[in-house]
Amino acid sequence: MAANLRLVREGFGLELRRGTFHVLLDGSEVGTIEWRETVEVPLDPGHHTLQLGAGRYTSRLSSFHAAEGEMVNFRCNGARIWPVYLASIFKPDLAITLKRT
Repeated sequence: MAANLRLVREGFGLELRRGTFHVLLDGSEVGTIEWRETVEVPLDPGHHTLQLGAGRYTSRLSSFHAAEGEMVNFRCNGARIWPVYLASIFKPDLAITLKRT
């Protein structure tokens, strides 16, 4: 039995860093996610890394372990406040927030 990854892109409030985010699982693109969308990706049990990207802008790399049959949940969003948006110009991994829930 495989594990699953569920990624929710939060849709409330304002998102300054918009557009399509590419979902990178273990360094390979496995799909995309739009604003207010939920994506589920099957994955093998074990250790994995997750990162989101949009052009040169990314999230920080998140490592996680998935047990057999487990649903691993993350949520994400683009920069919502101006200081973070401006800082992401110089530090691109601040542009997208990715958190395990």
